[in-house]
Amino acid sequence: MSATTGEGTSLFEGVGARLEAAARVAEVSDDTLERLSLPQSVLKVSVPVRMDDGSLRTFPGYRVRYDATRGPTKGGIRFHPRVNTDEVQSLAFWMTFKCACLDLPFGGAKGGVTVDTKQLSLAELERLSRKYIDQIADAIGPDMDIPAPDMYTNAMVMGWMVDEYATIKRARIPAVITGKPLALGGSLGRETATADGAFHVLKTLRPKLLEADDAAAASGRGRDAPSGRGISADGSAPSVAIQGFGNAGARIAELLAHAGYRVVAASDSTRAVRFDEGLDVAALREAKSSDGELPANAGEEIDPEELLELEVDVLIPAALEDVITPDNADRVRARSILEVANGPVAAEADETLAANGVTVIPDILANAGGVTVSYFEWVQNRGGLRWSAQEVSDRLEEQMVRETENVWKIASECEVSLRTAAYALGLERISEAVDATGSAEAYRNGR
Repeated sequence: MSATTGEGTSLFEGVGARLEAAARVAEVSDDTLERLSLPQSVLKVSVPVRMDDGSLRTFPGYRVRYDATRGPTKGGIRFHPRVNTDEVQSLAFWMTFKCACLDLPFGGAKGGVTVDTKQLSLAELERLSRKYIDQIADAIGPDMDIPAPDMYTNAMVMGWMVDEYATIKRARIPAVITGKPLALGGSLGRETATADGAFHVLKTLRPKLLEADDAAAASGRGRDAPSGRGISADGSAPSVAIQGFGNAGARIAELLAHAGYRVVAASDSTRAVRFDEGLDVAALREAKSSDGELPANAGEEIDPEELLELEVDVLIPAALEDVITPDNADRVRARSILEVANGPVAAEADETLAANGVTVIPDILANAGGVTVSYFEWVQNRGGLRWSAQEVSDRLEEQMVRETENVWKIASECEVSLRTAAYALGLERISEAVDATGSAEAYRNGR
């Protein structure tokens, strides 16, 4: 699988390698691999916006539906200067597998606009959001494709979008978009769902990883063995470094601090700070909320790249994709990487990390809490229901723990990485749906 985009190194080329690795483990038909070789649809639109000074600017917009075999497609909308066809297509592919890995009745999609929202006023951002929905309205719907927030979009933006869709369709259809404000049909627990889900995954895997690490040490393979999967090297509080102190990064920092972890480093788009005894996470969150950036006096200020190379028990990339690449993978000294961002580890870096004994807990499992609670929101909207925060929390934990156990089982039995196991689990479920409508083998046999 590859894609030529003319936009530099292709993210989409990397996802093909992961699909091929999963296909060697999963029971999958040739029809499924053929179906997944290309996205179902790629929509590119222009988004004209009247700016506050009276000028007109036009922004490129995208919506990719990768595969709808298991149900309507699902995926976020990001507003970022780096958004392009290749990125959106890759993210839609990942969403396809994320939904299948979590056993959600969705396919994968993604959308976005190439824009720097920091250069827009609030009124300009609203006009951009509404016009984008106007341009893609015929391609979305609660039974077709269901957007949600992503990078630099939030509940307010989703509120504008669901309102614009209602204006276009002359009807209130809350299930068309998830991640909405509560007053417009949003779900309790959605704002923290990505971090909450990642916490459940880590909590489920930690004892298994410690046990595997002990077994590796007992066999003489030790820390540097590819199967050395431990998180904590001794009985001390596990150390954590978080790259990207945004909504998800700050929330998981809080959860881990409460669970006894030491958050020793954190970074955002302005700076990175380090304090080996443990940063004051509550103070960081307060400063970030009030000032929009991490405080310089929280600890020692370090280069953001240095954070990725700290010797910690858990490294959490929670910002952009491709921050760990073949160029720096050999310098990563974390025992485990929890991928809270989408695609933070380049496919070409997987082998180096594995050879150095670094366990990667993959994004399609680790950050799937967001789409899982989006599914809960869609269900509530369709049924006219309102679940309590506790009910959402309990359902999320149950789903994340169950599928984490399934991924671990495949990884252990087939002796493959957690990433390959997660993709294999998703691929088997997609293949079941593809074959249910007829496979090449069935047609050859006349049944």
